[in-house]
Amino acid sequence: MKTSIGDIELILTPQGEGAIWRFDLDPARLPGFAHAIRDEGGQLLALWGSDDRHLGQGFALHTLYLSSQGLVWAHCPLPAEAPTHPDLSSIFPQAERMQRAAYDLLGIRAEGAVDTRKWLRHAAWAEDAYPLRKDTPCLTPHPSVLTRADAYPFIRVAGDGVHEIPVGPIHAGTIEPGHFRFSVIGDRVLKLEERLGYTHKGIEKRFEGMDLTQGQRLAGRVSGDSHSAYSWAYCMAVEAALGLAVPARALWLRALFLEIERVANHLGDLGYLGNDVALSFGFAQFWRLKEEWLRLAARLFGHRYLFDRIVPGGVAADLSDAHALLDLARRLRGEVEELKAVYDEHAGVQDRFAHTGQVDPAMAARLGLIGLAGRASSQAWDLRVQFPHPPYDQLEVNMAIDRRGDVLARVEVRFAEVFESLRLIEAIVRRLPPGPLGVPLPTVRHVCEGLGYVEGWRGPVIVAVRIGADGRLDRVHPHDPSWQNWPALEVGILGNIVPDFPLINKSFNLSYSGHDL
Repeated sequence: MKTSIGDIELILTPQGEGAIWRFDLDPARLPGFAHAIRDEGGQLLALWGSDDRHLGQGFALHTLYLSSQGLVWAHCPLPAEAPTHPDLSSIFPQAERMQRAAYDLLGIRAEGAVDTRKWLRHAAWAEDAYPLRKDTPCLTPHPSVLTRADAYPFIRVAGDGVHEIPVGPIHAGTIEPGHFRFSVIGDRVLKLEERLGYTHKGIEKRFEGMDLTQGQRLAGRVSGDSHSAYSWAYCMAVEAALGLAVPARALWLRALFLEIERVANHLGDLGYLGNDVALSFGFAQFWRLKEEWLRLAARLFGHRYLFDRIVPGGVAADLSDAHALLDLARRLRGEVEELKAVYDEHAGVQDRFAHTGQVDPAMAARLGLIGLAGRASSQAWDLRVQFPHPPYDQLEVNMAIDRRGDVLARVEVRFAEVFESLRLIEAIVRRLPPGPLGVPLPTVRHVCEGLGYVEGWRGPVIVAVRIGADGRLDRVHPHDPSWQNWPALEVGILGNIVPDFPLINKSFNLSYSGHDL
């Protein structure tokens, strides 16, 4: 099938379910192609590298885009010696940290990039070591370099009355570590700079050599609050690589698990957001509802957070009590409607939410803000709507969107998504088709690749998979939407007061773990 983006004509080959296309692109043409994507209103979704030398090639840069043609996966072959590619951050600012991570892990350098500071290293391994290269064994101990100070060159703001406030990386609560460096005058924020990577776990390296079932278990634990999204994206990628058709009942159950996960996370966040503006009543009520929801998930499917219910080839659990799920969904809808009225009518809540942490639509588009936070800033992207794979192609999802881009808008989008997910859950349960829950995986006889995409509760979760000729995983890249959205938090806090940072941060609620692979 032929298509074109800008002045570049391509012959694309579909990969798996839905609108995923993959093609090879000369690195020299990468900036022109990226410009064409941006000019038509598309976005860069993910950027990662791979070491392909064991396949008789060099390295490769992979980029994935949202476009009018669907999801476009571009593969740029790079030389084995000194692999480089043109910088993309001047076109898509969200590429900056992804490029820095690709260098830290693989030594793939973005030529012409302005910011080349290390991102993931934290003095944890030697400067000439690249952990994702195939000649770097997974379990080989490296001489400790932690005694050397990790003097990360934060950008400093100078001037009369300017002070710095370092927050983290270790926090007082149970949240994961991240460093936030505020430059302030009085209590007004002039600049925020983030430093992440403190929970770097070596997940991408750990995937290497795993069998396909083990890979699902690891993928689902990249970011535990998005387990179903990651498990489904991983399984979709594996099934695309193998050319495997999954039974219809299993696909509908996967969507059911995903929407249950979406409701649980939104309930928790709505409670936390109430708590951050001193409405402890809201916190108590939303978390009461979330706990009831999780307990029902455990009773129906065997796990509160639905861990390992989605597996390669299908699902590992069936719906055992449809009436219980529908009854709680109906009751939960009524209670959430009442709680929304409380939030809407509470003057203190509205005063704290409105005009706080604002990212306007133009800035959101420039930064590539996606998912829930993007839709609250008028970025109308939802993979369930634009590029629906089964069963979403039969469910007509209503996209929740707002244009104000502040905490209030992100709260409103959460409420709307709770109501829509409850509607979808009822539709899925009533239309759940009969049939088997899965099919066995075929024998792998050659190297194959696939890509999976799922609109998780934060936004698009992407997993790219390459399976070796021995049937084991050769390269897996899971991508969390937090990569794009963390930089937008640095913009949203500007001009706000420091005490509002916890509220603004929670309104995005980005993943440290999903970012720090």
